[in-house]
Amino acid sequence: MRRAQRPIAGFRPTDGFNPMSPLDLAAILAVMIVWGLNFVVVKVGLDVMPPFAFVMTRFIMVAIILAPFIKWPKRPWALLGLSVTLGALHFSLMFTGMKQIDAATAAIAVQLQVPFAALLAALFFKDKLGWRRMTGMALAFAGVGLIAGEPRFQGGLMPLMLVLAAACVWAFANIQIKALGEDVDIWSLNGWVAIMATPQLVIVTFLFEGNPLATVDWTDLAVWGVLCFQVFLVVIFGYAVWYTMMRRFPINQVMPFTLLVPLFGVGASVLLLDEVLTLPMAIGGIATMIGVAICVIRRPRVVADATKGGM
Repeated sequence: MRRAQRPIAGFRPTDGFNPMSPLDLAAILAVMIVWGLNFVVVKVGLDVMPPFAFVMTRFIMVAIILAPFIKWPKRPWALLGLSVTLGALHFSLMFTGMKQIDAATAAIAVQLQVPFAALLAALFFKDKLGWRRMTGMALAFAGVGLIAGEPRFQGGLMPLMLVLAAACVWAFANIQIKALGEDVDIWSLNGWVAIMATPQLVIVTFLFEGNPLATVDWTDLAVWGVLCFQVFLVVIFGYAVWYTMMRRFPINQVMPFTLLVPLFGVGASVLLLDEVLTLPMAIGGIATMIGVAICVIRRPRVVADATKGGM
């Protein structure tokens, strides 16, 4: 018997369609642009901060801001597990990989989190894949495989593998959030993940990078600009709009907008970082996004609502 998947608190089912006002459309497009630009912002941040110190400070700031507004969780041990995957592991792997990989490639490769989530949903929830989604997944993996074969990776695929590992960890966190169901809202989830991940990241940072007071120039305005973009625009603004849209509109009406994130991410990387968009990368990126689109549009519930958002 297929296990029932409980919705995240406050979200609407996938049926129906409600017209979006111009303001709604502008708001959700603004979030997609912010989340796409975040790939460029992370690259800038990694030029002025080591990866672990970057992630650690990001979570400290989110924890401080959200702590006054969250409630004590019903199942703190479940959130502790989520803080390891979605908090410490996902972001540490992602930022470490992005330190040595171009932002455009990362924006495309991390989209494999959706096919990974579909595979895990089939494993844990007996979710039927079907030939269409299997075709989409194959296209997505083939697209990233084409990108991986580019000459730029002849020096080693480890950075790309770290980004893909981050996508896989995100997919596992997706399963953890589905298991939580209605026990926690998005703000409490983000707040407690940040609070619980912070001590883990402090330990990892000191072990692998040393004292962040010595490794980061905290007088550099770029450091605080990047962190404020991450915390206030990506997390606070992004999730405020996303949470509102998910409550007001059916999931299958909102989820396809997330396909714009890698498009904005690649475009911003080319325009702002002067990264080169090669033909294999363009073809691979298109194949990946078509594959992800099939997964998202056909079965939007494969992705837990609280995990689909900014990096």
